[in-house]
Amino acid sequence: MKLPRLLAPLLIVVALVIAGALAYRSLVQKQRAPQVDYVLVDGSRLNSAQWGGKVMLVNFWATSCTTCVHEMPQIIATHQKFKGRGFDTVAVAMSYDPPAYVASFAESRQLPFSVAIDSTGVVAQSFGKVQLTPTTFLVNKRGEIVKKYVGEPDFNALHALVEQLLAES
Repeated sequence: MKLPRLLAPLLIVVALVIAGALAYRSLVQKQRAPQVDYVLVDGSRLNSAQWGGKVMLVNFWATSCTTCVHEMPQIIATHQKFKGRGFDTVAVAMSYDPPAYVASFAESRQLPFSVAIDSTGVVAQSFGKVQLTPTTFLVNKRGEIVKKYVGEPDFNALHALVEQLLAES
């Protein structure tokens, strides 16, 4: 009886094919950006549902984070470069960042985009329990997270990806 001897390797091959197909499917399917309400430094309230049809850069940062402060001029330049083409940015200050520091930073640097204060940490939780700063998400026009950057992104590569996403219909 050779069938049982061949059955084990056959089952292993079938299991590997199924596992590979599931892994590929999870890579291809993009995760939707969470629906979140957030408060800006000026006290106004917004919701991520308002991002529809735009390419969004969502940057989690803190005034005490040296890498965040260092990359902020490039976040500003990215925003300025693409803002007239259906691109927007929201900088989400972490819950431990004192609101007065965030407001002062935003004002002194004349940040040209929305600055949210995530005082409860709900926004960071909703985006996959963000703890490290900077953490940046790029969201396409359909509201899907296309890329997550932990640490300072390669801005040339980021700009190329933004161009690609803006060109999509």
